[in-house]
Amino acid sequence: MSALQEPVAERARPVATPLEAVPQPNPESHDAPISLADLAVALLALVGILVHLPLRFWHASQLVQDIPLLCVLIVGGGALVVQLAWRVVQGKFGSDLLAGISIVASACLNEYLAGAIVVLMLSGGQALEAYAVRRASSLLKTLARRMPTIAHRRVDSDLQDIAVEKIVPGDFIVVLPHETCPADGTVLEGNGAMDESYLTGEPYRVPKAPGSEVLSGAVNGESALVLQVSRRPADSRYARIMRVMRDAEQERPRMRRLADRLGAWYTPTAVGVAIGAWAVSANAHRFLAVLVVATPCPLLIAIPVAIMGTISLAARRGIVIRDPAVLERLTTCQTVFFDKTGTLTYGRPQLVEVLPAAGMEADEILPLVAGLEQYSRHPLARAIQEYTAAHGIPLVPATDVSEQPGRGLTGSLNDHRVTVTGRDKVPEEMLARLLPNAGGLECIVLIDGRYAATLRFEDEARPEVKLFVMHLGPRHRVTRTILLTGDQETEARRVAGYTGITEVYAGKSPEEKLEIVREATRSTTTLYLGDGVNDAPAMLAATAAVAFGTAYDVTSEAAGAVILEPSLEKLDELLHIARHLRAVALTAAGGGMALSLIAVGFAAAGMLPPIAGAMLQEFIDLAAVLYALRAAVPPKSISDLSD
Repeated sequence: MSALQEPVAERARPVATPLEAVPQPNPESHDAPISLADLAVALLALVGILVHLPLRFWHASQLVQDIPLLCVLIVGGGALVVQLAWRVVQGKFGSDLLAGISIVASACLNEYLAGAIVVLMLSGGQALEAYAVRRASSLLKTLARRMPTIAHRRVDSDLQDIAVEKIVPGDFIVVLPHETCPADGTVLEGNGAMDESYLTGEPYRVPKAPGSEVLSGAVNGESALVLQVSRRPADSRYARIMRVMRDAEQERPRMRRLADRLGAWYTPTAVGVAIGAWAVSANAHRFLAVLVVATPCPLLIAIPVAIMGTISLAARRGIVIRDPAVLERLTTCQTVFFDKTGTLTYGRPQLVEVLPAAGMEADEILPLVAGLEQYSRHPLARAIQEYTAAHGIPLVPATDVSEQPGRGLTGSLNDHRVTVTGRDKVPEEMLARLLPNAGGLECIVLIDGRYAATLRFEDEARPEVKLFVMHLGPRHRVTRTILLTGDQETEARRVAGYTGITEVYAGKSPEEKLEIVREATRSTTTLYLGDGVNDAPAMLAATAAVAFGTAYDVTSEAAGAVILEPSLEKLDELLHIARHLRAVALTAAGGGMALSLIAVGFAAAGMLPPIAGAMLQEFIDLAAVLYALRAAVPPKSISDLSD
């Protein structure tokens, strides 16, 4: 961790329990991909019905007419009923339970066509829903794929390929060009650059020279580097991030689908009416007629159609929906967590002031600092590089560069020992010589152990942030806003004061962020907004998570939605789109169920036989689906930030 990182970046802490193997994703943590079995059953049902209808029109024998329908019920219906029965055994009572009862009842009462239509509705709805809600890929698999399985250990002058798990501290390993570093270590030989964005959240290459620290998971550039391993791969920073992601994913609460919540009262009501109609009339066909008409296909089909339309609408607005469940969750969130850098600010700090100590000059300090900080991976180091380049300040070559967590960045330049660190790392006897902390970002420069200068930086807040935060309460019913960052307290409170955020947690590591979000989520619904890989564990713990930008696959996988343009106005659009989806889905599903309940009354009175009821239900489904397509049309108010 560089000196310039000390005021703002997360501090690495020892890991108590090493990660001995790559953690596997929780199978319950992702929505199932589209099922080929459901598609096959839907196709079988459609073909069976299409074959049956001409036979019925041509007055073929009853047995011949029934053969295609029996095939549908035995093969397709049987598979669906077994699937539903297994869910019941597991204690999962969904809105599709009515359809399963209808299939069994239709087979028992020889109403094969009605049963085949229900099979078509159920299997088609399941396939459509699965397609609408599938996740693009697995978060932990994305992480795991980045790590190599083989390392090149140098013994004397020979290279030996060994399994990564056999690496031990003190080993000398060679990282070849474009390879991923398998373990944390220190550069012994070679000069080059590495991409550490997966761990630091900064999308640029970091120069490496002898003495520079390297993190596992970093991708090497054009030159081979020789490292001395400092800790086992299982104890590395990369493994630690994977562990907290795994833990967060396994503990993430499963949200019940909107269809299941509506079906919680609809299903028992329909079954009760069906049993009552059977008891009063002593006619089992009325029981079947009621169930067929009551089959909640507006829930099973209209809602996924609305979701798909909303995903399309969001994509046209530059928003990628990775987990459609986030659209439902966004409308309920009462607490919003903001990461700072790249979310509330542009994430590009600028050097605004150089305050040299008495007897020192900025022109003699900056070449030394810039020469040292070219080996840093922090945004403040980039700010120094940009400043010196813009002012034509030359860089002094650095040697013996050392980065030790908690001590700052140190190197030798022009026979001077230069250290760049944070105020809290300066020896106590030197504090009296420092200028008062004016708030914001800063770093302290020591030359040969003496105070030399204070460098001050500013990371400009996005202009729309204050208006966005202020409107969250009255327009989106948010009751609590929290700034959660690894940056230092003074800078975090400066940004919070400007934006109107009421609570601040500063200087937090990814593990601490995770625990804070997890604790809040236990008592309320939470939304997490961030853009770096260090945000991913906390994102997994929140009720809903939105990521900004596309640079970091891991964060994008952890978030339910990704906003391609880092703008809070786009986030406001997403909130309105989610609200629009909820209104359309509730109207489509609720309206469809209301029509079904009216038809249930006619069926219970014996005025609607099973086949006619099944056909009527298809028309109700069509009406619900057509209305659900409105979700793809932008709402009248796509954003109210300017209101």
